[in-house]
Amino acid sequence: MRLELTTSSLPRKCSTTELRQPFALSSGAKVRKKNEKTKKMCDFPDYFLSLLTNYNQKQMKRILIVGAGGQIGSELTVYLRKIYGGHNVVATDMRECKSLGEDGPFEVLNALDATAMASVVARHRIDTIFNLVALLSAVGERNPQMAWNVNMGALNNSLEVARQHHCALFTPSSIGAFGPSSPKDKTPQDTIMQPTTIYGVCKVTGELLGNYYHHKYGVDTRSVRFPGIISNVTLPGGGTTDYAVEIYYEAIRSGRFTCPVPADVYMDMIYMPDALRACVELMEADPSKLVHRNSFNIASMSFTPEIICAEIRKRMPAFEMTYDIDPVKREIAESWPNSLDDTCAREEWGWKPEWDLSRMTDDMLAHIRAKLAK
Repeated sequence: MRLELTTSSLPRKCSTTELRQPFALSSGAKVRKKNEKTKKMCDFPDYFLSLLTNYNQKQMKRILIVGAGGQIGSELTVYLRKIYGGHNVVATDMRECKSLGEDGPFEVLNALDATAMASVVARHRIDTIFNLVALLSAVGERNPQMAWNVNMGALNNSLEVARQHHCALFTPSSIGAFGPSSPKDKTPQDTIMQPTTIYGVCKVTGELLGNYYHHKYGVDTRSVRFPGIISNVTLPGGGTTDYAVEIYYEAIRSGRFTCPVPADVYMDMIYMPDALRACVELMEADPSKLVHRNSFNIASMSFTPEIICAEIRKRMPAFEMTYDIDPVKREIAESWPNSLDDTCAREEWGWKPEWDLSRMTDDMLAHIRAKLAK
């Protein structure tokens, strides 16, 4: 006799204590216990618990990264494989990427192909999806229709596949979800959000869809609003905060930098090691403590181009910076918050940044100097 269980057959209010009580089989059921494997299969209480969306016991075991070839994905893949094992983290991207296949599985995947995504999830028995596919702010403004189709298409497919295959889903949001009418300083977790870019519109829509799928279908959706991400490994690809990475590279290459963002514009930033840690800490957080889900403000440092320039000059006094303002980036940057209030992330899942501007500058310059010397 084959026994099957669907999550819909479990009472919504059933407690974990009740589920741990001995499970009584009906008198007509015949279960043969030939070996230890069969015994584990018949450990129904723990099996039931693993199907509950509100039960957490280091739930990430088999992970899919969609868009693994980008700035976040290329480093998140390595980071997750160190924690969960190379064979348990499947990296995918729309183009072949040999480096991502060196220490774990890699597949070419078009995130707009829902059938192909579902196939990868089924074959690799995925329980957690990281959807990192997005056209960024400045690039998106050059082709808003493509940005909407790519960003929302990948998200819709990820949500549906997660729903159908009982996966948790992480999709990053951004400071770009805020707009000119949002409070500029210490922008609250819950506030008015009326972005003026297609990138921001996609992010706000994504947050709402994530919450909808959680409330409607019980999908374990979680998200953070990333500030500008600074990394010494993979270059960014068309974002408004890209200058904060490019300035370090040009400091080492030529000793001078032409900045496309006005000197006095503050924007929140985060160093990649903190960003990666935030992804894992949120996805492993106890769901019973999450008042919010999509999406959490997280903060680390906030600065202007002049402040980061001054920090570099402390180490390289001859460094020079001039300005050639990009009007699109200027408009976007001035519409975003100066700083974020991340109190909710700190209280609900223990978020705390480890890197500040000074320490990050030392690390960036050292790594880029070594990288360019090769």
